[in-house]
Amino acid sequence: MKNNIYKSAAQVTVFSTIEKGLSFLYKIVLTRAIGAEGLGIYQICLTVFAVFLTAASSGVPVTVSRLMAKSAAENDVRGKHSAVTAGILCTLFITVPVAVILFLCRGNLGLLFSDGRCADIFIILLPGLALTSVYSVIRGSFWGNKQFLPYSVIELLEDAVMVICGVILISGVTDPVLGAKYAVIAVIISYVFSFAVSIGWYVATGGKFVSPKGRLKPLIASSAPITAMRTSASLLNSAVAFLLPALLIAGGMGNSEAMSLYGVAVGMAVPMLFIPSSAIGSIAVVVAPELSENYYRGNGRAVVQDVEKAVNAAVFIAALVIPELFALGGAISDFLYSSPLCGEIVTVSSFLVLPMCVSMITNTVLNSMNCEKKTLLYFCIGAAATLLSIVVLTPFIGVYSYVCGLGLSNIISAVLNLRLLKKKCAGLNVGRIVLRSAAVVAVSCLFGGLLEGILRNFMPPLAQIAVGGPLILLFTAGAAYLMKMYTLAPLKKLISKD
Repeated sequence: MKNNIYKSAAQVTVFSTIEKGLSFLYKIVLTRAIGAEGLGIYQICLTVFAVFLTAASSGVPVTVSRLMAKSAAENDVRGKHSAVTAGILCTLFITVPVAVILFLCRGNLGLLFSDGRCADIFIILLPGLALTSVYSVIRGSFWGNKQFLPYSVIELLEDAVMVICGVILISGVTDPVLGAKYAVIAVIISYVFSFAVSIGWYVATGGKFVSPKGRLKPLIASSAPITAMRTSASLLNSAVAFLLPALLIAGGMGNSEAMSLYGVAVGMAVPMLFIPSSAIGSIAVVVAPELSENYYRGNGRAVVQDVEKAVNAAVFIAALVIPELFALGGAISDFLYSSPLCGEIVTVSSFLVLPMCVSMITNTVLNSMNCEKKTLLYFCIGAAATLLSIVVLTPFIGVYSYVCGLGLSNIISAVLNLRLLKKKCAGLNVGRIVLRSAAVVAVSCLFGGLLEGILRNFMPPLAQIAVGGPLILLFTAGAAYLMKMYTLAPLKKLISKD
């Protein structure tokens, strides 16, 4: 069983890494084709859309997966199908009316955006509410059935469809607003694709739509706090999309300059901090169903082991990534975007990756253990810190106020989540790995900074990345091994036969 977990995690990580890499390259193409201003408009449209999508379906897939795990523990096959049906009905009950209302009120959508040009583009995304919410439920069924390969393939193909359509549509476009519109059309095409393929796969592999009786109430009760938390996250992003440009404009900037700065910070720099999210997400996807089954079976020792493995893996990944971003953030940004500001933001904020990774994995772990209300409360505390940071600090430090807020939010969430896990899991010990990772990061950042200072005098950005990246990674991995942050046992299990 453990071998299967390692192999499934590696499989999902590979596909997810390719998917994230594809999206990252697409973001570069978009930036060069439609500029920072067009990217800012595109980003704001997706951010506001994410609020409605998150409110409709974000908590349902995780809950469907957990209910299916519970049904598996009880050997209830019909219960699995019932959970999926209940999830689809819940999401459609919200998304269809919301999409219709937004379309009928399209003349007033300018109230949602700091830039009125976004409203007409946003309308194009409305059909995606229903399509993507249904797909998200089917995705949850893949997790619950531990069908990680089809989930990974569909996710990758969805991104590939978006990239291919986007590149074709924006080719030769010079107007940033028109470019943003075509990029959004590519997004909706990808939503249609993933909806059709996922439904087809679910039915072809024996999935059924049966009466949701007995599953609707527990699904709503469990998914509501998760949905509230993720909706709050989307609302927070929307508030940032509105407040940050508005405060920059209030400080004396022009509209285009403010949108460009927002595009650099939120569309270019911050996504680099989420590079580990593909690996963290893979770990969460694979561990969550197993952890839920152990939790419902009352196997406390197995739950502690699952939690420790998940948190340790997330911390180790963060320790590998931080020195790379700290030392090479400038070179990467220069090569990809020709943006010195992006490089400065990445370097300064690279240390936020550790609390971000811990927060991401512990949220998933706690939600798998019926602690949705607590994680919602912790998120709200962090979100308040983010907004306060933007409102208070933007007049003094500009877009860096968002970086400060992001850091405060994730530190608060990570600390409170770990505190709750210590109470829930007797004998849990993750503090040691966090402290060791901090020591490894400090030493590796010092090495990376010195190495980058030398390479910068002799090499262009691409060569700095090609030479410095592997050297920093090897140094960090060696330091982590000496600090006993990992062993080679998982690698042996990965390549061994079942």
